[in-house]
Amino acid sequence: MPTLPPPRQRPTPRAFAVAVIAVTVVALVASVAAGFVAPISVAAQDAKRAAATVATASAAPKEILSVAGARKRPAGEVVTVEGFVTVPSGLFKSGTSDEGFALQDASGGIYVRTAANLRLRLGRQVRVTGQLTDSNGQLILLTADARGVSARGRGAHTRAESVATARVNEATEGRLVRVTGTITKPVGNDLPYGYRLFINDGSGEVQAFVYVSTGVNVSGFQPGQRVGVTGFSGQYNDHYEVIPRFRTDIQRIR
Repeated sequence: MPTLPPPRQRPTPRAFAVAVIAVTVVALVASVAAGFVAPISVAAQDAKRAAATVATASAAPKEILSVAGARKRPAGEVVTVEGFVTVPSGLFKSGTSDEGFALQDASGGIYVRTAANLRLRLGRQVRVTGQLTDSNGQLILLTADARGVSARGRGAHTRAESVATARVNEATEGRLVRVTGTITKPVGNDLPYGYRLFINDGSGEVQAFVYVSTGVNVSGFQPGQRVGVTGFSGQYNDHYEVIPRFRTDIQRIR
């Protein structure tokens, strides 16, 4: 079974997906979904793993699973799911080191790692064939190239599920969620990846991690302020977090 390269060494514990290793190779990936050919740079080990995934996926039956059903399958298995984009392509790249996106159906959600930016926008319906992979505690789908992703149409934007801060956990992982509470600590600097906000509604503290690549400005937030945060429910090692996508995903509550 293909294995992921070791995570990037960071000055603070921050990683969401797999880091690239030192030796890079350049390839051209034909984007079926977006209709363009873009140069990409991937680690040699990454490229080898991706090629193995494609070969496995090509031989695998194309049974379409619900996202929740796919998430129950063992890591390493190749699955096909379909859903609507909740995190556009490349939005989290300052932390994930890839150009991936997230999708969700009525049963659940999942992050999809891609090397090329497929330019998938919010609400786009997509079908994905990829390999289930553990990335620093979070279950993701690993695709080798654009052949594993096909755009199916457009749909309504997925509504975030309101949850208590202490209820951001394995059950919400991959979904779009919204938490409301009080900022408990000064904004934490985890550059070049992003910033940390800690929020508590009284049920327990949760971290909101804001990737630099989203363009969300956190400079005005202070302990004691009440905020509402919408974002992707993710996991890094032993803790869960909410990852905002847009400036409007973090709102002051007066």
